[in-house]
Amino acid sequence: MSRKNTKNTKGKIISAAWKLFYEQGYDETTIDEIILESGTSKGSFYHYFEGKDALLGSLSYLFDEKYEELQGKLEEQGDCIERLLYLNQELFGMIENSISLELLARLLSTQLVTRGEKHLLDRNRLYYRLLRKIILEGQDSGQIRTDRSVNELVKLYAVEERALMYDWCICNGEYSLKSYSASVMAMLLAQFRA
Repeated sequence: MSRKNTKNTKGKIISAAWKLFYEQGYDETTIDEIILESGTSKGSFYHYFEGKDALLGSLSYLFDEKYEELQGKLEEQGDCIERLLYLNQELFGMIENSISLELLARLLSTQLVTRGEKHLLDRNRLYYRLLRKIILEGQDSGQIRTDRSVNELVKLYAVEERALMYDWCICNGEYSLKSYSASVMAMLLAQFRA
């Protein structure tokens, strides 16, 4: 199977699963419904996932799909700090509008207890590559401070985003994640400026 077909098949399964999780709830969604919605086969499903629970860790894949979609619009967003804020706002808007609070909480909790792959920390994800690129460009152009390494600033940004998602979950979504993060991330990113 070619790499493109592998990505497409796995992506179809993940997208279908999260769509159904959002519409029906995680517990009410069956593997057969995911297979039907994705237009794939049971063999394909089990090739990529051991079961439905394994899909919980795949939310980072959806996040990266969102970042892939946003890449083409980044240059229009102003300087590097504004681009970082834009990425945050677009992702958190997507989370608020299409990922249930329960599922986000499950993802975060699985990342806490897993001994296996921690998808949110995978430095090869598009998320981390994109953050490194923007921050490095900002340092090279004099927009972002250089007394901290690119990796330190990327980590700080990622930790802040995870903290905001975690807090939103434990507060049971009582406030707008996107609105609240706009002010908090702006304060953080002000400290990134050169």
